[in-house]
Amino acid sequence: MDKLTAYSVKLKKVVEIKEPKLVTMKNGRMAVSGFAAEDPSSKVFRILGQSDVEKVKKLIGQ
Repeated sequence: MDKLTAYSVKLKKVVEIKEPKLVTMKNGRMAVSGFAAEDPSSKVFRILGQSDVEKVKKLIGQ
């Protein structure tokens, strides 16, 4: 996982996440929220598994 990606429903394809932010959902799970690099008006969201949280923190720099 060297780039953060998510599926964009608006663009109907997998895109790179621009300006990623680590968020905690109501149920306690972690997710990454941001914008699609190809279309900044398109928001994307990706739910993370337990093993992915540490990798994403390193990529984002938190």
